Order: sequence, then C-alpha cells, then structure tokens
Amino acid sequence: MALLDPIPSPVLDADFAALEWEPLVALVAGFAASTVGREAILSLRPSTDEDWIARQHQLTGEVRLLLQEQVSIPLGGLFDPTQHAAKAQIPGAALDANELQGIARLANDVASWQSLLQSPPARLVGKLSGLSSLSVSLTGSLRPLAESIERTIQPDGSLADNASPELGRIRREQDRQQRQIEESLRAALRKLSADGATQEDLITIRGERFVIPVRAELKRRISGVVHGASSSGQTVYVEPLETIEQNNELVRLIEEEQAEIHRIFVALTRQVGGYAQSLVAGARVLALVDSLQARARFARDYDCVAPAIEPGLLRLEAARHPLLERHFRAIGSRPNTSVVPLTLQLTASDRQLIISGPNTGGKTVTLKTTALLAMMAQAGLPVPAGAASFPVFTGFLADIGDAQSIEAELSTFSAHITNLDRLSRLAGERTLVLLDELGSATDPEEGSALAVAIASHFLTAGAWSLISTHHTSLKVYAANTPGVLNAAAGVDEVTLAPNYQLKLGVPGASAGIQTAERLGLNAAIIAAARERLSSQQVDIARFLDRMHAELTQLEADRKAARAEQYALNQERAKLAREGDVELRNRTRELEAKLASLLKDFEFQMRETVRAIEDRAGQQKISKEAERRILRLRREFQESFNQTVVAHRTGADVGDQNAQPHILKHVAVGDQVRIKSMNKVATVQREVEKDVFEVALGPIKMRVKRDELCEPLPAGESTANQKPDPLAAARRQKNVHVTVTNANTDEMRMEINLIGRTVDEATGELEQYLDRAFMAGLPRVRIIHGHGAGILRRGVREFLKSHPHVATLTEAPQNEGGQGATLVELRQ
Repeated sequence: MALLDPIPSPVLDADFAALEWEPLVALVAGFAASTVGREAILSLRPSTDEDWIARQHQLTGEVRLLLQEQVSIPLGGLFDPTQHAAKAQIPGAALDANELQGIARLANDVASWQSLLQSPPARLVGKLSGLSSLSVSLTGSLRPLAESIERTIQPDGSLADNASPELGRIRREQDRQQRQIEESLRAALRKLSADGATQEDLITIRGERFVIPVRAELKRRISGVVHGASSSGQTVYVEPLETIEQNNELVRLIEEEQAEIHRIFVALTRQVGGYAQSLVAGARVLALVDSLQARARFARDYDCVAPAIEPGLLRLEAARHPLLERHFRAIGSRPNTSVVPLTLQLTASDRQLIISGPNTGGKTVTLKTTALLAMMAQAGLPVPAGAASFPVFTGFLADIGDAQSIEAELSTFSAHITNLDRLSRLAGERTLVLLDELGSATDPEEGSALAVAIASHFLTAGAWSLISTHHTSLKVYAANTPGVLNAAAGVDEVTLAPNYQLKLGVPGASAGIQTAERLGLNAAIIAAARERLSSQQVDIARFLDRMHAELTQLEADRKAARAEQYALNQERAKLAREGDVELRNRTRELEAKLASLLKDFEFQMRETVRAIEDRAGQQKISKEAERRILRLRREFQESFNQTVVAHRTGADVGDQNAQPHILKHVAVGDQVRIKSMNKVATVQREVEKDVFEVALGPIKMRVKRDELCEPLPAGESTANQKPDPLAAARRQKNVHVTVTNANTDEMRMEINLIGRTVDEATGELEQYLDRAFMAGLPRVRIIHGHGAGILRRGVREFLKSHPHVATLTEAPQNEGGQGATLVELRQ
C-alpha cells in the first residue's frame, strides 16, 4: 500500500500459519476506524530493528493516553488519496463531486489532528513527543482547501449558486426563462382547456423541454412539436410553436451551466493539485495513527502491556493467548470459560524448557502463547499479559500439529521429521523454536531417543526452545542437563482434570490412564491398562504424584505466609499512622506555645520601639535602646529554649508555671492590659477555654489569654515596673517632655493648613501630630489644598521624616484627592 512504510528488517523465517499470526492481526485490525488503518494492521510483521520496535510501542502508549483522556481522534474521512492527488496534477483534469468531498473530509481530519497536537489536553502537555515528531512533516494547514470545497459543493453533491458569479448569473437567467415558458404554456393550456383538447391541466418536461399533455385525437388542433406519448397512447406531449424559441434558449442556458460547472470542478481540482503533497503526507500520518489507535483500543480491551526488549531474558507474567481469550468471551455465559494466565521465565543460561503433563493440559497453548506474544512484541503490538520481556528473535520456528500430507506422500511421522530437518538448519542463537509432542508418532523407545537427540541439538545450537512431550527420557534429560528446565502442566489433585497452570522446575505426569478414565473410557479397559503398567512406571507415577502434592502444599504454605506478612505490614502501617497523629498533635501544641512566646516578645519589642521613637532626635540614648533590645532578645531566646526542652521532655505537662509570660488567673471584673493595644480593659466573661470577652470603654472584644497581662498597679515603684517610654525620656539629660491634653474624644481626625506658609504649616503640623500620637489616633488627614503644589510638597517632605508617621498616601477623590494627604500614625 502506497501510504505505508515497509517494515524495516522483517523476520523472514517465521511459521506464521502454525502460530496463527493472520487471525491475530485480523483481530487487531477490527479495531481500526478506516480501511487504510485495517490494511496497515494486516500488513504488520515482526521486525528485528530494536529502534523501530521501541518507537512503535512508544507511539502506541501515547495514543493510549489520548484514549484515556477520551480524546476523539479525527479519522472518519481517512482514505488513500494517492490516485486523486496524481489526477489533480494533470492540467485540465476534473475530479467529480464525490471525490472532492472525500478530499475535503480528509483535509479536515488532517487539520484537526494538527490542532490536537498543538493544543493537547492539559494533562498530556509534554507527553506526546513521539506523535509530535511523527507529524512534524505536516507544515501547512489544509483547512483552506476543505473550506473552499465545502463552500462550493453542497452536501448532496450539487454546486451552490454562489460557487461562482457566472454560475449564479446563468441560474438566475434559467429561472427567469422557465417562468416565461410556464406563463406561455399556461396561457395555451387555458385556451385548450376551454375547447376540451387537453388531457390534464399541467405542465411537464420531456427531453429537457417544457410541454403540455394533449388528447391524441386533438393533437392536430395545436401547432407545435410532439415530444412523445403516454404509455396508453391516449395522451401526446406537445411543445407549442410559441414556446420553441423559449425552450431553445433554456437548453442553451443549461449547456452553459454544465460548462460552468465543469470549469468550477477543474478549478477545484487544480486547487487540490496545489495541496497534493500535503494531502498525501497527511494521509500517511493518519494511516499510521489509525493503526496505532487500533492497537491502543485492542490493548485496552484485552488488558495488554508494552513489552520490554531485554537481551537474554524471556519472561511472561499472567500472559494470555488473545485468540483463546476472544473464543472464551464469545461463550462467556458457560461456566469455567476463562483463560488461565501463563507465567514462565527463560534466561540466556537456561533457554530450553521441557513441558510435560496430561493431554488437554495446556502444553500446546503454552508454546503458541509464548511464540505469538514474542511475535507481537516485535511487530509493535501490545501483549496481553501482566508483564513481558523478550529478546529480539530473528526466527520463529514451529513444529506443531499433524503435518501429514497425502499429496506429498508423507505420513505424520515423516512430515514431522521433514519439518524438524528444516528447523535444525535454520536454528541459531536468536531463534525461538517450538516443538509440540516431540518424538511421537513412532515407536516409543526410538521416538524417545530421537526426541532427546533433537532437543540436545537445539540446545547446542543456542536456540531458545520450548518442547512439549510425554517421554520420561526427556524429563530425565531436562533434570540432568545444564541449561534445560522442566515444567509441568498442572492437574487438579482430586479430580485429575487439567487446571492449565504451568509449574516450573518439576516434570509433569502424563496421566494418560487417568485422563482416559476422566473422559469416560470403558472401566474394564481402564483396569486392564493399569494391570499392564510395569512396576517402574507405577513407581515413577507415584513419585511424580507425591512431588506435585508436596508442591501444592508448598504453594499453599507460601500463600499463607504472604497473607500473614500482609497482615503484619498492615498492622505496622497502622501503628506508624497512630504515631504520626501523636507527633502532629504534640507539634501543634509546641507551635501554640511558641506562638504565645512570640506574641509576648513582640509586645515587649513594641514598647521598646515606641520609647525609642519618642526620643528619636536624641543621639545620647541610642546606647540605652540597643541595650534594651539585646536584653529582650536574650530573654526571648532563653524562654524559647526552655519551652522547646520542656515540650520535648514533657516536663511542662500540667505545670501551671511552665509559661510565666501567660497570665494564669483571670476572673470576671479583673482589670487587664491588652498587649497589642497597650490599653486597660475589664474582663466581662470567659467565652471558652483561654478566650475572654473584655470591655474597652463602650467597645467589647474577644482576646486570648496569652494576649493579656496584668495592668501596672497605681503607686507601684518604677523599680518594679517595666520602663515607661515617657518616664524614660524624662530621666534623660537635656530632654524635656510636656504632656498636653490628648483626650481622644477632643482630638480632630484632620487639620486644615490651607493659607499657611510652609514654615507655619510644619510648625502647626508638628504640634498636631504630637497630640494625635498621644491620643492614640491611628490615622489623620492633612488638608493642604492644590494651589501651586509648594505647600503640598513641603508638608509631605516634613511628614516623611517625622518619627510619629508610619506611612503617608494621597487621599482618594472623595476625601480631597491631591489636596489632602492621609497619614498612618505609629502605634
């Protein structure tokens, strides 16, 4: 197919028919959205190019992400446009309406795919690198081509009247001409109806010409051209002479319309030719995308994984044969109709597996499943398994089933030997060989010897091989030969029915007599068969039965141990969670204690800063300020360390004196000081633990215990008090402090300085700010007016360096705009 790239380095030596490759790809192809996508899947073959294999699985994984996000991939218009694109590049060629509409749908799909990659879902941003690089060749947009075709051609395939100005003009003239003809014919009908000459009172069309029906016996009464008769012969269709020229003109217009339509199709085809390369490139990308989405949908429905390519390791976990699973899904209503997952592992040092066990026990399915999944991995198909790893094989060689051929005059044994000879010549270190029922169809002793020799040959050749058998000699060979493993197809110990579970490391019992008994063979025959068994064969069978019983018990013990370990892990996780909860609770307690300490420290620091601001102009007291800050820092550090140590050791649990900065006894009616406001309030009630309602004048508020402290008692000596900022200022030499009447109720929230000079304004403003600060006003407004801006600049420069001013901003329009300044005072 022209749109598809050939498979690089395809595997040439593969028994596709024996391993059911064609039914497998047909199953996957059923998930494709287009014929092109189905053909892409059907043409898949295993490759030995590791880079190509890895890229196919990466791209499939990215499409699976799109499906998980429920993204609709635009593939409804996908087809192979190669022939259309070639025709469109021929001068004067014209594609028909259906072909052009198909081109438009394809162009829309390509454009939509480009848009999807440019703006993927938010959760997929940066996760579609493979699909983006795949589509990097799609440079221009095909949307203009699609819009041009859709604008010209209507859904029913006809051309719109506005497809071209000329087509619109022609169709308008046609309408006008038809109306004139109809008017002429109606006039003739009215005249003839009065004479009873017309058969029906209607106008019809014969051969693209408008005519009227006339009774056959009266046709000579009308001058005109007869254009046929009815099937009964009683009516003839006559074109009156007066409408002949009008009909001729209509026919001419119809011919002009067809010529214009052809011209438009030629123009559209020429436009398609300009996009030919982009169309083919877009279709190539979408063909692969459809193939990928078919694989992704198959993977989703069959619970598949992307296999790993690992040299020297063939590993399957919970693998299932996809065709067998499809079969069981079709008969899913029947009991015990599900695929038993397969688990096995071979390595570079142990690359041959001898599988033994009862008939119908799943030996052949194991061989086919292993080979088919390995082929799927190398063809870029996800594999139905919990996990899978494969080396890259250069050949998949199988001798499975009855190869008898009457035409080639080959018996069953001869056909097997002929095929085995072919396989022995092709086998190498990178081939996978599947041998089913090796050594059968001949004398048991000779077949057994031949089977061991054949198995040894493939082992010496280094081939990876899976061999099913009933021969005891092959089981012994596997047990005694390095590089070879035994495996048993499992059976139920009670019913002796196969359970299709593969047990690695032990041989399986063929249990032919038990199987025959289970399938209902005559009891007398079963008894006679048991009597004919040699004692050695009986001993071997008993040994294998005992070994499988021990393995079953060992597996049960292992499951019990895993369950117990799981319970212990759950209990350990539970204890860890409980410990985490206790740790978080103690951490929150510590954070609360430290937060309380920080609040107290902030209060002390605020008092210190206020004292320093009151003496901002005094250089002499800077050393005292530094000393007080350092002392408070040291006291805080000590309190902090003591709190942390006490909390870690639990020494502060239940100790009322562990946090001395917190007021311990608070009762209704007590006078307390609020640290953040430095105001004295009265306790009204305890709202909840460590939260109190206090009254500050007419205002009531809720505060926490660690925000309260005792008020300074009247008459207490300053030696026992914390330094008062004003008192400290008075004690300094050359510092004179005058306390003015600063009652908050008497203080105005603004001052008007309009009309003052800068010197007058700053002097008056300094006194106002002192009073406002002492009154505890948080915010004031300075009105200075607009004017020439001199007073405004002078006031603001003064405010910037004033110690009471925290911030200043221009007033909003409703408070004066540029004519006023808002000042936040320090607290």
